[in-house]
Amino acid sequence: MKRLNWGMIGGGQGSQIGPAHRLAAGLDGHFNFVAGALDHDPEAGREFARSLGIAPDRTYGDWREMLAGERDRPDRVDLVTVATPNSTHYEISKAFLQAGINVLCEKPMTLTEPEAEDLVLAARAAGRICAVNYGYTGYALVRHMRAMVARGDLGRIRLVVAEFAHGHHANAADVNNPRVRWRYDPAQAGVSAQFADCGIHALHMASFVTGQEVAKLSSDFASCLPERLLEDDAMVNFRMDAGTVGRLWTSSVAIGRQHGLSLQVFGETGGLRWSQEQPNQLYYMPLGQRLQVIERGEGSLSPEADRASRVAVGHAEGMPLAFGNIYRDLAESLFAAKQNRTPEPAISLFPTAEDGLRSIAAIHAAVASAKRDGAWVDARPSLFR
Repeated sequence: MKRLNWGMIGGGQGSQIGPAHRLAAGLDGHFNFVAGALDHDPEAGREFARSLGIAPDRTYGDWREMLAGERDRPDRVDLVTVATPNSTHYEISKAFLQAGINVLCEKPMTLTEPEAEDLVLAARAAGRICAVNYGYTGYALVRHMRAMVARGDLGRIRLVVAEFAHGHHANAADVNNPRVRWRYDPAQAGVSAQFADCGIHALHMASFVTGQEVAKLSSDFASCLPERLLEDDAMVNFRMDAGTVGRLWTSSVAIGRQHGLSLQVFGETGGLRWSQEQPNQLYYMPLGQRLQVIERGEGSLSPEADRASRVAVGHAEGMPLAFGNIYRDLAESLFAAKQNRTPEPAISLFPTAEDGLRSIAAIHAAVASAKRDGAWVDARPSLFR
């Protein structure tokens, strides 16, 4: 099968997320990295793109130049990854979708719910994919959790507890550090900081694993560093559409926590616990039995877990490989469309613009609830009510 052409906007030299995307996109040999507008400084972006092996005529100064250059090429990009500041996601993603180019957008997908809804509709109108990089759902054992819940191993799900807490923004001396400050600036980050940055990863993972959507929520936001205009800590209680109770804590000032993404799912007949910092183990407690440790890569796991495992059992498998599963999901869907066939369900689990819209609606609901001292607020997007 001929490789797909891939391009990237943002993610330049020194970027936190750019290297993970480049590793992930190249992991399975499905994508050629052929085009990029990688930096807000046009010449720096071009130079870095050339250093990565991109042909000079496809090293672009900005996304508009890239769109103009790629739109009418017979070998144009099949997929573009948008890894720019939050406030630019909507405009860039919509422009490429309307040009008939598939998009993988970093989260949060947009700043507002109307923008997110517009991207959903734009993708549908164009007949193109608009995916959102909730990349941690690419982990093999997260996908196995989803499969276990779906086949009824835990019975009816009663409770889900999600966390994404770290301490990397706890130092008051970093308040004016540009690499940190923008995250708490409403002009660049939107209405929420920590919940929009990390909390929605945990919230989406709760939905991904349980197969349920968040219906309503109640939140408490705090700016533990008072200079910050947006929250650096949040607690969100939520109810899902099939009745599951949800609890979520997210923080950027939890000194001693490193990454801190974890999920626990409790049903009528069993419970599951998984942590991103120990991704090779899934803890399963069947009701009335002993604790079981499920190892990534062992035999007799679900097809979703088997297809997402890349290395032999017992070896470390990390975030770029999880992102790689998102890219492989996308490649499978793009190849299936070219071949006029149905994608394989075990490798077609990428998060969509619809998931991005639900997250944006939840962010704005959480902000509204926090302003009303934790009042319960409808968290569903208007489009899905």
